[in-house]
Amino acid sequence: MSSISPNGELVMLLRTTATRLILVLLILFLLVFVYVHYEARVTDLENNKRNLDLVVRMQVQELESRKTSENKESRPREDLVVIYNRVPKTASTSFMGVAYDLCKQNGFHVLHINVTGNMHVLTLANQAKFVQNVTHWDAMKPALYHGHMAYVEFSRFGVSQRPIYINLIRKPLDRLVSYYYFLRFGDDFRPHLVRRKHGDKMSFDDCVELHQPDCDPDNMWLQIPFFCGHAAGCWEVGNKWALAEAKNNLLKHYMLVGITEELPDFISLLESTLPQFFRGALAHYQNSNKSHLRKTTQKVEPSPETISIIKKSKVWQMENEFYEFAVEQFHFSKRRAGVPAINNGPNAGVKDKTSDKALQQAAVQQQFTYEKIRPK
Repeated sequence: MSSISPNGELVMLLRTTATRLILVLLILFLLVFVYVHYEARVTDLENNKRNLDLVVRMQVQELESRKTSENKESRPREDLVVIYNRVPKTASTSFMGVAYDLCKQNGFHVLHINVTGNMHVLTLANQAKFVQNVTHWDAMKPALYHGHMAYVEFSRFGVSQRPIYINLIRKPLDRLVSYYYFLRFGDDFRPHLVRRKHGDKMSFDDCVELHQPDCDPDNMWLQIPFFCGHAAGCWEVGNKWALAEAKNNLLKHYMLVGITEELPDFISLLESTLPQFFRGALAHYQNSNKSHLRKTTQKVEPSPETISIIKKSKVWQMENEFYEFAVEQFHFSKRRAGVPAINNGPNAGVKDKTSDKALQQAAVQQQFTYEKIRPK
């Protein structure tokens, strides 16, 4: 039998010990590696969780912000102000009768602007006071102000909030004839009130033939200055700049200008555009006694000869140009809003461009949305 020397046993022991040590070290290294890897994964998961939580919070905040914004947009504006600087003898009383009937149920105030002596132009100081009243009288908002006064430019007085302007105008000769007989015979709105020319039986035709001041074509110079405003040139009869300024103001500063001859269409457009004020206005106008609140008691239509004389005047030509300009804009608004012609006045049955069925249908179907909103 062979025997292992003490030296050999020592060598084998050392080898076994070294092998075991290496195994232990490998195991320790593996454990450290696994631990470090695990810790790194845990850290990554925690970071990812924090990032995910942050993204979720941001998305929730964005949704809440959009929901709040949508709620604000859907709520009626409590600070909304509408000004109707009504031209005399344009069916303004009939229109305002509807507004007064609806103000309580629709939740807005109506205020009449009564100027001393029925003057149509305010002093500069009163313009400033009016602008401040309208802007800061929060207890009356939302509000509809109306009165026989010229357009007031709010931006001149340093206020940021500007009101919405609306108005009605009428064929200039029809308006003059109506006013002529109104001063003599009054109307059915206040039949017992004695007017300034009460007792004067002269017809409009005779007045024109005799060149009397009450039928002077210069008296038609009213709708242009009402839209032109408070500048001196606005009230200079026949001023071409005033006509241009009136057109410019109608386009830039009036949300809607209707025409007396198509009053129901005007009301219909207002109801669709400003439902906060005019919800139910058209049905009320058509089904109540407000469709013709103020009618001149006695009125004789002018003869063709009288009409021919009036139409030769410079003022009629300018006022009629402004009227036709307003008609064009009003019909364009009707056409784009899909409002069918429902007028039952002097223009009833007269075809205008708003009778295009295809355009009406396209307007009714028109919608708009918001997209590509940044930052997300």
